[in-house]
Amino acid sequence: MPTNKQFDPPPRLPELGLDLLKITPIQRLWTITVPFILIVLYFVAAHFGYWAIAVGALVYLSFVTYGSTSHDLVHRNLGLTPVTNEIFLTLIELLSLRSGHAYRLSHFHHHARYPADDDLEAAASKRSLGGALLEGVTFHIRLWLWAIKRTKGSERKLIVVEGGLAMPMILAAILVSKFTVAPLIYVLLMIMGAWITPLVTSYVPHTPSGTDELEKTKLFRGVVLSVVAMEHLYHLEHHLYPAVPHQNWPRLAKRLDPYFASQGIVPVKLWF
Repeated sequence: MPTNKQFDPPPRLPELGLDLLKITPIQRLWTITVPFILIVLYFVAAHFGYWAIAVGALVYLSFVTYGSTSHDLVHRNLGLTPVTNEIFLTLIELLSLRSGHAYRLSHFHHHARYPADDDLEAAASKRSLGGALLEGVTFHIRLWLWAIKRTKGSERKLIVVEGGLAMPMILAAILVSKFTVAPLIYVLLMIMGAWITPLVTSYVPHTPSGTDELEKTKLFRGVVLSVVAMEHLYHLEHHLYPAVPHQNWPRLAKRLDPYFASQGIVPVKLWF
C-alpha cells in the first residue's frame, strides 16, 4: 500500500558499477539468435508431431522477444551498431507479428509517463484481473494505431510497414493450411500469446496508486518467482536503470538490495 513516505534517491549507476552496462559477445549473439532458433525448433517439432515441444518453443519465443531480446533492442542495450539494432528490432518483433518500432515508442512513453492516463502500456495495471486479460485481446493493434498517430515521416512509414507485413504472413499461413497446419497454428499461438502481454508487463508488476517510483512498481524476489519468470522479475530495477541489459538484471538486483532494505521496500515472494 502507498505510504506517502519520502524515499532517498537510488544510487547512481556509476556507484553500482558501470560493468552492469556490458555483456559478452556470446551473450549478445545468443540474445539475437535465440528467437530464430526457437522458430526452427517449432517447425521441426511440428513436422515430426512433437506438439508439446513446438508449443513450448512459441511460448518461450513470445517471452524472450517482448521481454528480453526485443526489449534490449528497444533500449539499444546490446552494443550493436544503430542500423543493425533497428533491423533486428523490426525482424524479431515481426516474428511475433508485432511492430518493433511501435513497441519502442509506447515503451519509452511508458517510462516517461507511467501511470498517466495516456500511458497505453500501464492501462492494464488499473484494471481488474479480468480487465487486464481483456485488455490484451486488442492491445497490440491499439498500440500500433497509437504509434502511427504519434509519429510522422519515415518513422511512421516504418511502423505502418511493420504492422502491414504481419497481414501477408497471416494470409500465407491460411493459404498453406490445406497442406500443413503448422504455419496457421504458429500464427494463432503467437496472436493468443500476445494477449497476456498487459497482464505480465503491466498488471502484475505495477501499483499505479503508488506515490513514488519505489511504490509504483513492485519489487520481486525469491527462487520460485525467479524460476517462474525465468530471471525476468526485475521490473522495478529496470524502471530505475533502463540502460542495463536484461542479462545483468540479477546482478543489478543484488547490488540494489541494501538500498531497497534501507528504504523499507518489502519484496514480493512466492513461498521462498
